[in-house]
Amino acid sequence: MSNSSLFNEFLLAFADTRELQLLHFSLFLGIYLAALLGNGLIITAIASDHRLHTPMYFFLLNLSLLDLGTISVIVPKSMSNSLWDIRTISYSGCAAQLFFFVFFLLAEYSLLTVMAYDRFVAICKPLHYGTIMGSRACVKMAAAAWASGFLNAVMHTGNTFSLPLCRGNTVDQFFCEVPEILKLACSDSYLRMVWALLIGVCLGFGCFVFIVLSYVQIFTAVLRIPSEQGRHKAFSMCLPHLAVVSLFVSTLIFACLNPPSLSLPALGLVLAFLYSVVPPAMNPLIYSMRNKELKDAL
Repeated sequence: MSNSSLFNEFLLAFADTRELQLLHFSLFLGIYLAALLGNGLIITAIASDHRLHTPMYFFLLNLSLLDLGTISVIVPKSMSNSLWDIRTISYSGCAAQLFFFVFFLLAEYSLLTVMAYDRFVAICKPLHYGTIMGSRACVKMAAAAWASGFLNAVMHTGNTFSLPLCRGNTVDQFFCEVPEILKLACSDSYLRMVWALLIGVCLGFGCFVFIVLSYVQIFTAVLRIPSEQGRHKAFSMCLPHLAVVSLFVSTLIFACLNPPSLSLPALGLVLAFLYSVVPPAMNPLIYSMRNKELKDAL
């Protein structure tokens, strides 16, 4: 890291007045406790109830673990800074936060793609479901999702923090985020990051297209089911996952497509809050709202 000698900390964006800092702390504390409780209950229920030892709930358990990781990487530090009126994060702490955030976030996106495939096989190829989605295959798919997040995190963190930073050390965000760190990079070195961003965009777009195509075939198969009860059951299996994907992808797209020249600092903070903090807290509620098996286990 060639620029580590220039400064050893970053300044994060926080409210100036004490009242807003305490409001920020209270809001994040409530959301964080809700995420811990909801995801913790889902993990405990799935792990302890043998009736839930199926591919769908195995992937849901992994999703809850990733949600806990995502929100735990950024919210406790942000709460601590608000409570103690501190704006700084160390250089190594910022690098670690960025690495783990990208790791959990992209692993979750990959896992949502795997879960779309699981729903596709369950509805479009029900007679082959047990063969295709065996325990070994499920473990390999989940491991691939975690591994893709890890490799992307290594790539983005290494590229981001190898760039020389010559535009100060103020990050206009409440946590260390790749786009905000890149704004501090020297203009002549910014092109070194383009290839890594292109790889990430291509992988993300590929997963998005796969999810969309899976659901086109799922809805086509569901509409062919003659009984209304069968259609209702099929839709109830897919709607929670579709809601989680929509929440995750829509907030992430809005954050990525937010033009720096037209955006307000407050808008960037809100968009980051929506894609990084809200989904981990909302996912347990979405999945358990109409899931009788999970409710019974809880």
